[in-house]
Amino acid sequence: MKAIDQYEMADLKRIYRTLHSQLQQDLELMDSALLHDLQTYLQSQAIGAGVDISIHAQWAAWLNDGKPVSCT
Repeated sequence: MKAIDQYEMADLKRIYRTLHSQLQQDLELMDSALLHDLQTYLQSQAIGAGVDISIHAQWAAWLNDGKPVSCT
């Protein structure tokens, strides 16, 4: 098994976006250690890239590789 930092960033972002989009339908995901670890890793990478993750628009844009994000 590979460590999380050995996977392609695009794949990690896609998986995170997919899981995060399902939180309303599957509330148990909120307590998932895997989702938490993935989010923590991605946030550390975003911070390293100069993203202020406390600003949702910046975090969302980074997760979407700069593509416009609907915040509805």
